[in-house]
Amino acid sequence: MARLSVYDPFTEIFPEMLRGLLQQPARAQTDIAEIRVEVQENAEQYQVQAELAGVKKEDISVQVDGNRVSITAETRQQAQPREGDRVVRSERFYGAMARQFELGSQVDEGAVQARFENGLLTLSLPKKQPPAARRVAIQ
Repeated sequence: MARLSVYDPFTEIFPEMLRGLLQQPARAQTDIAEIRVEVQENAEQYQVQAELAGVKKEDISVQVDGNRVSITAETRQQAQPREGDRVVRSERFYGAMARQFELGSQVDEGAVQARFENGLLTLSLPKKQPPAARRVAIQ
C-alpha cells in the first residue's frame, strides 16, 4: 500500500532557516488574557474560584443557566502618561475576558451566591435537587 505525504518545498530548499519565520512565536499565542478557574464539587454544591486580577466588581457579570456558567469581565486602562512621558513597554491587558463552562449537574439559579475579594471571584452554586419520586394511585 502506498503512503501519501504532503510535499513541502521549504524542507528541501531552506531546512530550518525560514521555518521559524513562517510560524508565530509561541509567546504571541499566550499573550491573550484568560479567566482561570478552579471548580470543586461536593454532594450539595459546586464551588468555583475565578482569577480576575485588575478587574472591578462592577465590571463582572455572572450568568447561570441550568448547568452552564458564564463569567465575563472587562478591564479598562486607568493611568494615562503625563505630558512629555511616553510608554516604553506595556504588558497589561485591557479589554474583555470571558469564560464559559458546563457542570455535571443542574444548578439552583435562585440560590447562587457570589463574592469578589482581592481579584478572586468565588461562586457557590448549589445543585438542584431532583424531584422526589411520586407514588401514583391506581384507580
